[in-house]
Amino acid sequence: MRALRIFVIVAVVLGGLFVAADRIAVGLAEDEAAEKIRNTQGLSGDPEVSIKGFPFLTQVASQRLDEVEVKLDGATASAGGREIRVGRMSAELHDVELGSDFSSATAARATGSAHISYADLSKASSEGVTVGYGGKDQAGKSQVKVSAQLQLPVLGQAFRRSVVSTVSIVDGDTIRLRAESVPGSELPGLEKVVRERIDFDRKLVGLPKGIELDKVVATPDGVDIGVTGSQVQLAG
Repeated sequence: MRALRIFVIVAVVLGGLFVAADRIAVGLAEDEAAEKIRNTQGLSGDPEVSIKGFPFLTQVASQRLDEVEVKLDGATASAGGREIRVGRMSAELHDVELGSDFSSATAARATGSAHISYADLSKASSEGVTVGYGGKDQAGKSQVKVSAQLQLPVLGQAFRRSVVSTVSIVDGDTIRLRAESVPGSELPGLEKVVRERIDFDRKLVGLPKGIELDKVVATPDGVDIGVTGSQVQLAG
């Protein structure tokens, strides 16, 4: 019995040491991944990286991670030749296969979300165009309000026009704003001038291969974007 008790004690101690080593290893890996993301994205703060599943060391040995969660603020993307800031972004990567030299990774599935404020969306618009919350229509669908400084020859002066627009996703990588109607469109040439300034598409460049924009919803403080993907190729 004494030998059995000693064996149990040794097993518990070794098990505790393994768990401690495993948690230290996963902590170091999370910190290293966060540092790489911060450097490649030019972030001022550190992103949060959480590697799920236990034990971590056996996942590394098999070069496959069950799930990785990433949260970050202040990432930037290129949209229509302009930089656009993404205020909040989170992603859950499932079944992540690591490259042989651990410099690359591919996630079998990915889901996530991002938030872009109206101030940042306005900066990605044409000069003099501002975007804000437009409330909800009769069907309860959220809309955005787009305003722009315009010049109409028939009036001979500049004026400002605001319209209520819908925001949508096109081709999995483009945010589209389209005015539902243009007040005063009975004036010759007015609707054309307004739409040339207010209607626009902004294609986001630099998304990881396999990631697509899934949906977009206007909220009082910005637009929330859902993303999804399969066989998502992640940079080293």
